[in-house]
Amino acid sequence: MTAGDWAGAPDLSAEPPRPDPASPDDSALAGYIGYNLKRVLSLVQGDLAQVLAGFALRAVSFSALGVVVRHPGISQSGLAEVLAVERSNLVQLVDELSGRGLIVRAPVAGDRRRHALMPTTEGLRLHAAAARAVAAHEARVFAMLDAGEQVALLALLAKVRAGWPGPV
Repeated sequence: MTAGDWAGAPDLSAEPPRPDPASPDDSALAGYIGYNLKRVLSLVQGDLAQVLAGFALRAVSFSALGVVVRHPGISQSGLAEVLAVERSNLVQLVDELSGRGLIVRAPVAGDRRRHALMPTTEGLRLHAAAARAVAAHEARVFAMLDAGEQVALLALLAKVRAGWPGPV
């Protein structure tokens, strides 16, 4: 007895329909959350890169500057932890920001090996202007979501981050 012998059973021997090669799509991937996150991230990052280019910043340098502005005196290792980047990679980032006069490395009293990262006046000014542009970017690229949906999206993403099994 085969599956086809039962009333209403699908014919498992038949080949599935083949998509038209002249019009390929990503429907085989559309049900994956990770795939959709990647696609949206790619769109958002591309637009963000254009916005930040006007300030000669990259997403990672904007993020680092923002953390230093919010937490003046943070150590390099603390900044690396917050941003989840390797400390060796962070040195180049801090060099970039300090070389532009946006932050300074201030010695920490009692510990000659540590430096506190402090925003400069120019760093504060640039960050404020860039943050306004990033807020406008987010309002524009997420305009199809109402305020409640944006709050819900942030909450869901925060839930995924908080529940991640390992370092975030």
